[in-house]
Amino acid sequence: MQNHEDLIIVMTNVPDELLAKRIAHILVEDGLAACVNIGAPSLSMYMWKGTMEGTTEVPLVIKTVAGRRQAVMDTIAKAHPFDVPELLVLPVIGSTDAYAAWVREQTR
Repeated sequence: MQNHEDLIIVMTNVPDELLAKRIAHILVEDGLAACVNIGAPSLSMYMWKGTMEGTTEVPLVIKTVAGRRQAVMDTIAKAHPFDVPELLVLPVIGSTDAYAAWVREQTR
């Protein structure tokens, strides 16, 4: 296993499965992500403007490369209905060479 510092994971949550599928479709079809995992709806608890909120959200885990980071984030922000959508970028510190090569190929 080599160091694959160019690979990243982008995480976000969206209000419903339809929007999750739409964002995933755009990201993969446009070559911005190799794969998007759409998780099961779950309850998110957070403070918003001084009020405790509890909202069902659908998590997305997006596999891509660092060079596509800004385009991925811009695409999500444009489609997202929240004023402040969650956009977290996580580094990948290791992967199999074959998987890393596939991610790079899909996001060329």
